[in-house]
Amino acid sequence: MSVAIIYSRAQDGINAPLVTVEVHLSRGLPSFAIVGLPEITVKESKERVRSAILNNQFEFPLSRITINLAPADLPKEGGRFDLPIALGILIASGQIPENGIKDHEAIGELSLTGDLRPITGVLPVSLAMKKSRRSLILPMMNADEASLVEDTVCKPATHLLEVCAHVSGTKSLEIHQRKQTNSSVQYETDLDDIYGHEHAKRALEIAASGGHNLLMVGPPGSGKTMLAERMPGIMPPMTENQSLESAAIASISRHGFSSQFWKQRVIRSPHHSASAVALVGGGSHPKPGEISLAHNGILFLDELPEFDRKVLEVLREPLESGRIVISRAAKQVEYPANFQLIAAMNPCPCGYLGDKSSRCRCTEEQINRYQHKISGPLMDRLDMVIEVHSIPNAIINQTKDENAESSSTIRRRVINAFNKQLDRSGAVNSELKTGDIEKHCQLNDNDKALLQTATTKLGLSGRAIHRIMKVARTIADLSNSEKILTQHLSEAISYRQKINQQQRMMSSEI
Repeated sequence: MSVAIIYSRAQDGINAPLVTVEVHLSRGLPSFAIVGLPEITVKESKERVRSAILNNQFEFPLSRITINLAPADLPKEGGRFDLPIALGILIASGQIPENGIKDHEAIGELSLTGDLRPITGVLPVSLAMKKSRRSLILPMMNADEASLVEDTVCKPATHLLEVCAHVSGTKSLEIHQRKQTNSSVQYETDLDDIYGHEHAKRALEIAASGGHNLLMVGPPGSGKTMLAERMPGIMPPMTENQSLESAAIASISRHGFSSQFWKQRVIRSPHHSASAVALVGGGSHPKPGEISLAHNGILFLDELPEFDRKVLEVLREPLESGRIVISRAAKQVEYPANFQLIAAMNPCPCGYLGDKSSRCRCTEEQINRYQHKISGPLMDRLDMVIEVHSIPNAIINQTKDENAESSSTIRRRVINAFNKQLDRSGAVNSELKTGDIEKHCQLNDNDKALLQTATTKLGLSGRAIHRIMKVARTIADLSNSEKILTQHLSEAISYRQKINQQQRMMSSEI
């Protein structure tokens, strides 16, 4: 036959839309044309395909070859279409049968000798194929990643000849079994490594239980970074869907996905010199940024005021919506960005404001300028602020508390509170909507009066009031209390009071 049709998949954000690879051989001067909005890497495919076919003792047809990648308005990029194009040419020229590929989709990059090389973005392909009844032929090095998705039939190969033998019925490709993953994630760091800081550990436990954003303020070397690095070790485990979402984002990133991080909550720590594009994603070919790579995990911003103010402002919308939409002239891409923000900062440029040794020599103007880098609207989106003081004596004397709780002990309480939230509302407390807050965060008259007093005294916004009630609900869950009690609300207000103290140090700005 002179026309062959092979199914494959493109990459569009974290989606993998179906692409029909149509190969037509016709009379005329020998030529090789690829149409259907291909990028340069796709156009270069013809040279890789030509060499792979000739180097494996097949005949490359001396005809007018036209490759159509449909739909025509969908941009195609990468070397993922090498394998389906090669198969289409061999089928159209009658060198291998057509029937052997009907119930399959193919994806993979070819070397000049016909070896199959891995590609990025295989997990979104595997997720998209759950709805189809076709099998996926792919490079062997992508098999473990693709098999993480249930109900997807993966048939990996290492060489073009293996695929041709499968299509011809000579030797079938074996179905790759889903890789058994360890459900228990082990972390190298533990909270009992840290001397003291019981109030900070308490705040981390609350933040991990309810998914609340947290800011730590303290002098250099007080342990802010150490505390943040141990946060993933006390967070509840990810569900199957959350794991697949996070893995899919990592799969399309520049570094790709590694199965050793399966179901492990990540912590992303971009340097304060990072640009807005690096943080939220973008580029001429939009890629996910740090906030998307931290999806279902933690975005840790150390030295928060050292970030460019314009960079920090781009976080405001994702913190509310849990997603980011990147718009370019040619295309629009949406990435999930449901991350938990943990930030750390010094109280002043030198870092020693309020220190007992009175080492701070910063002027009031310098302090105000330093604090002014964080806007009021961004501070308003933080749920909790804690002070982390330096404790050198405990380190010098190695006075580690024998009763200090390990991360696993704290994590059990976090999981218990987390499960309460899911059973009650189907979401963590930080994600409660207005109607859910009114339903699940009810206060008695005395507590309403207490919150009203705090609102007047601290000048709280409507968003801040809701965040206080969400934190109070989490504290109540940790106490196994069905209702929010006065002590729960008071503790939540205390974390908010420190936020407003920070805001009063800045120039008022909306």
